[in-house]
Amino acid sequence: MPVTSTSTSAPAGSASPSAPAGRLRRVRTAATPWLFATPAIVFFTLFVVIPIGYAIYLSFHGFRVEGGAFGRRVQSFVGLANYHAALSDPQYVSGLGRVLIYGAIAVPSVLGLALLFALLLDTPRVRGRGFARTAIFVPYAVPGVIASLMWGFMYLPSTSPINYVAQRLHAGPLDFLSPPVLYFSLANIALWSGVGFNMIIIFTSLRSIPTSVYEAARIDGAGELQIAWRIKIPLVSPALVLTGLFSVIGTLQLYSEPATLRPMTTTISYSWVPLMKIYREAFMNDNLGGAAAASVLLALGILVISLVLLRFFQRRTFGDNA
Repeated sequence: MPVTSTSTSAPAGSASPSAPAGRLRRVRTAATPWLFATPAIVFFTLFVVIPIGYAIYLSFHGFRVEGGAFGRRVQSFVGLANYHAALSDPQYVSGLGRVLIYGAIAVPSVLGLALLFALLLDTPRVRGRGFARTAIFVPYAVPGVIASLMWGFMYLPSTSPINYVAQRLHAGPLDFLSPPVLYFSLANIALWSGVGFNMIIIFTSLRSIPTSVYEAARIDGAGELQIAWRIKIPLVSPALVLTGLFSVIGTLQLYSEPATLRPMTTTISYSWVPLMKIYREAFMNDNLGGAAAASVLLALGILVISLVLLRFFQRRTFGDNA
């Protein structure tokens, strides 16, 4: 005889008991990444987004005194006046020109030496690799102000051992703190402290290349110079783009070196580079609106140059599909 099923099915349109638990799991899964990212988002908002927004707000405002010489300061909207004043300020514009000259010397020198040291350390059977890598990197750990002071005393005629030797050889005294040698003196500080960091990035990229690539090239008769030029350098192009971008940004933000050397020479003024000009306007001339406008212009310049360089090198490195 036929068997009658005694099981009852759920009414149409009703959810199974496990449905709420499943939805809860999906909500937790979707919310977990945001919970982990929340601290970073909060700190980024507090220390990046809000300060940038406040700087932009200040750049459109100025202060005037109402009620005579002893009146109160009133903040007022001035539109683009602060930006026009910054762009028409000869000190600000000439400071940008000095930064470009400095960058034309410092950036290729730092990247070139960093690449050379990384390639030398990646050479097979090289001795003392760990010690050399540490010795090259150690100057990067020295704060920029300390490095500038140290090199400043090396540049001063009265304390410089280089000048002492030059005078004994009847080739001195040498003036390291006057143009155009001043640009090379500042670039030397960047070279001394920046090569190690960039070398570590490039060397790490070199170590990630499979050794089978080099072995195949050696079997085909390639020497170490050919391997370095035709294999290693093209394969570490992304690392070179990254270090180059960092170097350009650091160049446009030049401040500590000339500010530290300024008391040692009369050739470096209070507004020798844009950041020194911005600092003087903000904290000595009490012109917060003008300093904010100059800062925004400098930040926009850094952003535009970074995007253009990144796009250019991406196309050269990865082709038209980048």
